[in-house]
Amino acid sequence: MNEIRFSGFGGQGIIRQGLILGKALSLYDNKFATMTQSFGPEARGSACSSQVVVSDERVLYPYVTKPEILVAMSQEAYEKYEPELREGGTLIIDSDLVRLKPSKRKIKIYSIPSTRFAEEIGNRIYANLVMLGFFAAVTKIVSPEAIKKALPGLVPSRYLDMNIKAFDRGFNYGLEVLEKEAQSKVEKEPKAEKKTAKAKNEGMEK
Repeated sequence: MNEIRFSGFGGQGIIRQGLILGKALSLYDNKFATMTQSFGPEARGSACSSQVVVSDERVLYPYVTKPEILVAMSQEAYEKYEPELREGGTLIIDSDLVRLKPSKRKIKIYSIPSTRFAEEIGNRIYANLVMLGFFAAVTKIVSPEAIKKALPGLVPSRYLDMNIKAFDRGFNYGLEVLEKEAQSKVEKEPKAEKKTAKAKNEGMEK
């Protein structure tokens, strides 16, 4: 089971992210999912979040307690919800809107300039789909095909193609990030092996 929280400010399409993911998982990826949402005192501009619980079996408790994955698309949302992220969890941020604070917690961090990418596509309103694409790539919780099948009915039909374009932009960027991450690990491994071999040789000399 995975507990996921999308967060940002009202007007960014945070609730829609949860709806799309929940629909994609339950209808097209053969998973069980529940979605809940919360707003601040004023919907637009204040911190809001949508929570998705996904499992291979029936979800008995639909509410997020300690999310394993937090998506933060505003500074206020990051500061409000990051302390609730589970130790060893994954934090995904909009790098143009969220400034990370020093932390000793062991969490995995991914970042994407989702709002900037959306503006390059044509409108910052697509930032939520850019982020959803990035989320799908780096977490592998949902398939890209399922997300695209879930979009009709949850985004205006006349903007469906643009939303798919935004999703693909984020998804492809996520794949690039994972590829760089894997390459970095490969480059570090030989160094670690050399250190081990050197330590062994020094031990034999002694």
